[in-house]
Amino acid sequence: MIYSKRKGNYMRVYADNAATTKMSRASIEAMNDAVENCWGNPSSLHCIGQHAAERLQKAREDIAEVLGCSPKEIYFTSGGSEADNQAIISAARIGERKGKKHIVSTAFEHHAVLHTLKKLEKEGFEIDLLDVKNNANITSEQVKNAIRDDTCLVTVMYANNEVGSILPIAEIGKICREKGVIFHTDAVQAAGHLHINVADECIDMLSLSAHKFHGPKGVGVLYSRKGIPLTVLIEGGAQERGKRAGTENLPAIIGMAAALKEANENLDANAAKMTKLRDKLIDGLSKIPHSALNGTRENRLPGNVNFLFEGIEGESLLLLLDDRGICASSGSACTSGSLDPSHVLLAIGRPHEIAHGSLRLSLSEWNTEEEIDYMLEQIPQVVTYLRNMSPLWREKVSGEKEFEI
Repeated sequence: MIYSKRKGNYMRVYADNAATTKMSRASIEAMNDAVENCWGNPSSLHCIGQHAAERLQKAREDIAEVLGCSPKEIYFTSGGSEADNQAIISAARIGERKGKKHIVSTAFEHHAVLHTLKKLEKEGFEIDLLDVKNNANITSEQVKNAIRDDTCLVTVMYANNEVGSILPIAEIGKICREKGVIFHTDAVQAAGHLHINVADECIDMLSLSAHKFHGPKGVGVLYSRKGIPLTVLIEGGAQERGKRAGTENLPAIIGMAAALKEANENLDANAAKMTKLRDKLIDGLSKIPHSALNGTRENRLPGNVNFLFEGIEGESLLLLLDDRGICASSGSACTSGSLDPSHVLLAIGRPHEIAHGSLRLSLSEWNTEEEIDYMLEQIPQVVTYLRNMSPLWREKVSGEKEFEI
């Protein structure tokens, strides 16, 4: 193991599981077995190839069982971004052929969705992004009111990757089914952490990514309900029933299936543990003056904590926490030399001036109460240290400027 449990005098804590997760032992062992014993091309007719094809089919069946669909509705991709792209573009082309070029989504989707929608907008599609300022969420009524006669797609994430909001997917799916509109959900943050049944929730298309639930990177799934024709993004061979060319990454697919199966079997126990740790972290961080939880406690992913701390920059906070062994992320990002706050935080109504000072701590079932206690010891110290260095903070403390939080 490259990283020890301690960094000098500090504990090492990984709290960035929304970015990626450590692979599970079950996933690693399944992948290693596939690399060693299942190296054939699934498209080959000989026995070694057909053994690979059988393992590929078994992985497809295992994933379909978790999602509540047919194996024939599962398509393997390189990850969530590719799955999002193919789902959205496919629905758009279906609508285009019918003269329908209106799409409904939300203002805080992942960029894999938003950038694809922006691309379609340049082609003449009309995009409505629903407001998420009410409790960092939307209502099914908003979706119902937004759907028009020319709406070809509703694409709404299952759970937000930054603030952890769980959206009313089943309600939205029912409305879309009644209206005859294709419904896609980006479930990258939800799969393996929340119970999903595409049939019960009237989901037509769904994207997921293995590395968010202790599987390998570079592999994902697009579920597409039978009868929805997919647009081919990658031309070449006839893999994935002609909808996604390229020899399948069989070890990664097998590792993904093992990880998802294990995560689903332990989902309730893991969620209960993470929720308890999450709430303890929220309670502790709430004691820091002029701080605020992004999103609500209700309808929140079990492992997600996202806070704003007024008077500091997210990058500085991350660097100092990393120096103390805490691996986390921020809602702000440095792009082309200019600091841009998270589009998610702006979408939920956080002022531009304070949206920079965000901290996302995303837990897994492998985090411990000892680690939570350590973070609650270190984070307030770092926040105080950074505020004491800030001229803006001094202006607010002196009354020259007003506090936002």
